[in-house]
Amino acid sequence: MPASTPENVTPVTPYKHTEAGPVAGKQDFIRQIVREDLAQGRHKTPRTRFPPEPNGYLHIGHAKAICLNFGVAAEFGGVCNLRFDDTNPAKEDPEYVQAIQDDVRWLGFDWAELRHASDYFEVLYLAAEKLVRQGDAFVCDLSAEQVREYRGGLTTPGRNSPFRDRSVNENLDLLRRMRAGEFADGARTLRAKIDMASGNINMRDPALYRIKKVAHQNTGDAWPIYPMYDFAHSLSDAVEGITHSLCTLEFEDHRPLYDWCVDKVGLANSPELLQPLLDRGLPNQAAKPRQIEFSRLNINYTVMSKRKLVAMVGDGLVDGWDDPRMPTLQGLRRRGYTPASLRLLVDRVGISKQNSTIDFSVLEGCLRDDLDAHAPRRMAVIDPLKFVLTNLPEGHRETLSFANHPKDESLGTREVPFSRELWIEREDFAEVPPKGWKRLVPGGDVRLRGAGIVRCDEVIKNEAGEIVELRGTLDPESRPDMEGANRKVKGTIHWVSARDAIAAEIRLYDRLFAVADPDDESEGKTYRDHLNPDSRSIARGWVEPAAAAAAPETSFQFERLGYFVADRRDHRSDAPVFNRSVTLRDTWSQTGG
Repeated sequence: MPASTPENVTPVTPYKHTEAGPVAGKQDFIRQIVREDLAQGRHKTPRTRFPPEPNGYLHIGHAKAICLNFGVAAEFGGVCNLRFDDTNPAKEDPEYVQAIQDDVRWLGFDWAELRHASDYFEVLYLAAEKLVRQGDAFVCDLSAEQVREYRGGLTTPGRNSPFRDRSVNENLDLLRRMRAGEFADGARTLRAKIDMASGNINMRDPALYRIKKVAHQNTGDAWPIYPMYDFAHSLSDAVEGITHSLCTLEFEDHRPLYDWCVDKVGLANSPELLQPLLDRGLPNQAAKPRQIEFSRLNINYTVMSKRKLVAMVGDGLVDGWDDPRMPTLQGLRRRGYTPASLRLLVDRVGISKQNSTIDFSVLEGCLRDDLDAHAPRRMAVIDPLKFVLTNLPEGHRETLSFANHPKDESLGTREVPFSRELWIEREDFAEVPPKGWKRLVPGGDVRLRGAGIVRCDEVIKNEAGEIVELRGTLDPESRPDMEGANRKVKGTIHWVSARDAIAAEIRLYDRLFAVADPDDESEGKTYRDHLNPDSRSIARGWVEPAAAAAAPETSFQFERLGYFVADRRDHRSDAPVFNRSVTLRDTWSQTGG
């Protein structure tokens, strides 16, 4: 399996910390553009937007766009809208709309205005009629297959549609009949009249409207035609007065079309187009936005194609959009990732124009850094082995005081029950220890975390020869604060009181894919063939009462085991469920995957 940092993975500049968090005054090319625009008086403050399509759940790549759009607006005293690009109702769902709003707020942001592209359908249609009257758009009868044939290729120019020279009146009549629902789906499109010989294929008379008789979640059956993305997106930005339209690099070749739509429609000089918004009391700015592209957030061992994510959910390859192995924000949240850890990731990766792939360990490192500083400590045992302290009386029980965090006294202390019978990790005992072993062995001593030094005197096995119990003694002079507490022993292990511990389901998650690039189909395999069969296992363990009593979504470091979170769906105090968020170290790279 590939090493943790393959040659095609971009290294990340070490993150600089201050007491307050990330270094103030972030420096990247987008923020420099905004600074220059403000300094030169082009804008008083920036207006940005985050414009997701509600056809699925947001994934970690969207976190970068969210942090950038909302972050830039906040840093320069501006505003950021949340706008749903709801122009393809066949694939959209109110469930996704609600989930997206939840994700944005969970990351720590809020929007100035909640908008939808569908808010502007009347404006967009009036803009389409204006383009027709100007001779900048025409109704085309070519089928989708014929349009592709006429478009040409990268080295060959396209050909004009035979319907390109229809008169303005004929085009207006056909467009209005399209609007009235007279024609069948796919029978006609409204296309921009630009240049079929353009070196940029996006400018070869692209479609602006298509016929699609599908009910819309906001507008119902009012519209049998829907605007195409580039047309709707550019004019929606213009309507909202967006100053800086920030999008990912794949839209760089779309920028000329974006500008063409804005310039040809000229909303600022066509107040009649905005009248439908004024009639509904919707605010509008009618400014010319500037599109700026930046690189996507790509992480290895993941897929971020929404098509593939939809297929994995629909085909039952995962347990839904919030499966903790999914790269969706809902999945990451359920896994135990924190908003701070994802914002930290975006800061560490930075903003650039160069596409690159970040190693998964960088994401995990951000979570470790956040949880190491903030997550309370608890004790839990995943693979339990009973250890009986025979020199303590039957029924012995006491409580010990433990700090909730070794470096943060403000988190206080807790009482941990201690008794004659304990659960310890099975892997902390070796009947025949390997070289360098520092944990429990027959006849050997080890320190019980916070309780004293114990010795293993006897190993109990069942008829199959399996170890089922250890028996030993506690050194009474080695308890905390006693003179013998400082006696040197080789190792320390954790434990829970068998009498008091709560049985827990502990879900051990790992990377969903077993290879760094699951999208690589060069060997005839697909991402489905690269699913990691060990991405999830379930253990029945024991946790101390203070862990079981935690509210869902509470994160802990289970000492010596890793960072875990109380599952937001299934966890209950009487039936606790914990998900492993991340190990204490990058065990994946240490084991070669």
